[in-house]
Amino acid sequence: MSQHATATPDLSGGDAKGVVRIASVAALGGLLFGYDSAVINGAVSAIGEVWHIGAGALGFAVAAALIGAAIGAMTAGRVADRVGRLMVMKIAALLFILSAIGCVLAPETTAGLVMFILFRIVGGAGVGFASVIAPAYIAEVSPPRIRGRLGSLQQLAIVTGIFLSLLVDALLVHATSTGQPDGMLWFGLEAWRWMFLVLAIPAIIYGALAFTIPESPRYLVAAHRIPEARKVLTLLLGEKNLEITIDRIQGSLAGETKPSWRDLKNSRTGKIYPIVWIGLIASMLQQFVGINVIFYYSNTLWMAVGFDTSSAFTISVITSIVNIATTIVAILLVDRIGRKLLLIIGSVGMTVSLAALAICFGTAAMVPDATGQLAPVLNGAAGPIALVAANVFVIAFGMSWGPVIWVLLGEMFPNRIRGAALSLAAAGQWVANWIVTVTFPGLKDSLPRARLRHLHRFRAHLAALRGEVPHRDQGPHPGGHGRRPRRGQAGRTRGCGGVLT
Repeated sequence: MSQHATATPDLSGGDAKGVVRIASVAALGGLLFGYDSAVINGAVSAIGEVWHIGAGALGFAVAAALIGAAIGAMTAGRVADRVGRLMVMKIAALLFILSAIGCVLAPETTAGLVMFILFRIVGGAGVGFASVIAPAYIAEVSPPRIRGRLGSLQQLAIVTGIFLSLLVDALLVHATSTGQPDGMLWFGLEAWRWMFLVLAIPAIIYGALAFTIPESPRYLVAAHRIPEARKVLTLLLGEKNLEITIDRIQGSLAGETKPSWRDLKNSRTGKIYPIVWIGLIASMLQQFVGINVIFYYSNTLWMAVGFDTSSAFTISVITSIVNIATTIVAILLVDRIGRKLLLIIGSVGMTVSLAALAICFGTAAMVPDATGQLAPVLNGAAGPIALVAANVFVIAFGMSWGPVIWVLLGEMFPNRIRGAALSLAAAGQWVANWIVTVTFPGLKDSLPRARLRHLHRFRAHLAALRGEVPHRDQGPHPGGHGRRPRRGQAGRTRGCGGVLT
């Protein structure tokens, strides 16, 4: 899929409501992305108990989906160019359905654990496909005048999916007689298995709706299916300047070059451009601040400091609602106060909030639990302070490093290296996400409580010190200043050039 864009006039006409509906269907992939990523939160403790596994194996089971996500993200673009954007959506929906069913049917044996991990990888591949195809398709079908707003649907859908998964987890746990994830529910299935099975419902809806929307006009032109492209463009833009738009698409396709890792090196010095390193480090720091500890392990974390299961699930739902609200704030502010300032404000907020959590967890009273072992409990004001600090952390991340980093990455690289640079940055982010996810259970069990939170506080502080992250107007592009991004490009969360630009 192209990372190259050329400017065209803002065309009028077409069915605006139809375009919004089409983009909304595509954004359902983002909702599944968020649901599949966060649904594991409610099942972590049950998975450990069902298969009697230690911290290392538990971390790997939780992080298994990220392996599939990396594979899916790296292959989605090529698959979409061969079989079309809609087919990739349908494949992603099928992967989510297979993952949901496979996780539910995994038996309580060693082979069952392997089966569970494999189907989590399958679901992760669906996440990778959805993470690439949804923003690309939305960019390719959206008229320029509303592309930024429609592009923001993807990020909003992701955080909504996270909220829905945590809400479903909480409702299912509350529906059991024991109030625990391993409590029995309908058809002899435990609550944690139902958490995964529910994923099949939106996946089926997503796959079915994919049959109701048109193929990307850019793909149709590239596949020399011009009559079909005309019909789709007429639906999107009306009949005005139709042939001019097709000519521009053909010209853009003719000027495309496939991304190559060699593009990242300066031909004169043989070294990788500094802007590439900055983008890679910024992308990895987005994960190293520890946000997915909240979305993957928050229930485990709150129960580890004395909250009961019901309270832990409720806190996680509240946190996901806060995440939605702050994402909307970020969408409204990103073009008003700038990318760099938002990132710095967010970094300071994360540092302060995580420092507060470190103090609360590090000074928690140690009292005997039901087994007689000493366990930390947040007494008095420490509990409410920790709860507020955790949500301030989510607010600081959600209004800055969450959505803004993808906007920045889509704008900071020049056209000729954007594809390769974005691929490297995305790969680095999946790797960082996997490292944080797979190591957290071991860190929780082996490190003193204060040291664990100080570790994530250090990561947030390091992000705040990244003063060389470029502002979008500085344009530190190799080989020249490059083109300054236009207002309204904030919706291109993954730097995908729009066919109608």
